[in-house]
Amino acid sequence: MSIKNYYKNKKVFIVGGSSGIGLAAAQLLTLHGADVCIFARRENLLQQAHEQLQNSRLDQQKVSYRCLDVVDEADVIEKFSCAAEELGSPDILINCAGAAYPDYFENISAEQFENTLRLNVLGVRNVSSAVLPYMKKTGGHIINTSSIAGFIGVFGYTDYSASKFAIVGFSEALRQEVSQHGVSVSVLYPPDTLTAGFAEEEKTKPKETRAISGNAKLLTPEQVALALIKKIPKQKFHIIPTFDGQLSHLLKRWSPGLVNWFMERSIRNC
Repeated sequence: MSIKNYYKNKKVFIVGGSSGIGLAAAQLLTLHGADVCIFARRENLLQQAHEQLQNSRLDQQKVSYRCLDVVDEADVIEKFSCAAEELGSPDILINCAGAAYPDYFENISAEQFENTLRLNVLGVRNVSSAVLPYMKKTGGHIINTSSIAGFIGVFGYTDYSASKFAIVGFSEALRQEVSQHGVSVSVLYPPDTLTAGFAEEEKTKPKETRAISGNAKLLTPEQVALALIKKIPKQKFHIIPTFDGQLSHLLKRWSPGLVNWFMERSIRNC
């Protein structure tokens, strides 16, 4: 089955869909015939994104949006219920909500550490919990967004790496529980991607982190989104958009000492 036919008439919820990878995925999925609802906190960005999606439609498929706060479970449940009434039971959930504020560990307050975990981990928990009652009836696919920093701990990302590692463990355990109901779970591992969030990271990123990041190619949201929608039909657990990322994943598993040596060399030479 072609990608276009796979997504035609699918109902897709995209959390963090007002910008970046989430919006790029929403645009591609709309072009491939899916009904799409995007979710995010800021209504002005959602309205702009919604207009773009309206222009991306090929047929009469539905596109809509809802404001929500992923750390507020009641809000997530309510907004998902409204979206399901409008579009129908979701077939695919793509969770792209998250943020990073890199810095030296001693500069990361307990408050920031907790906020990062709440947004990146509790948010994933809340949206997964809210979508499961629908998917357990009809089947579906949950895709949670981690990061390369979700399998390799990276200098300057103590809170972020902790949250992204947690997403992988959560998703792996969830996958085992829901597979009997016809629900698949995958994890997306983007590398550094040219988004508004990446621009924010640049403001506080230590020089050592820049040195490590400089070893990898910076992707556009569209490149990551295209890799994602190509991989979703295969229902594999790991979705790693780049060859460099796939190689790093293998090396981290089979030769972690080599990965650590390479990163430490980048830090020493920065």
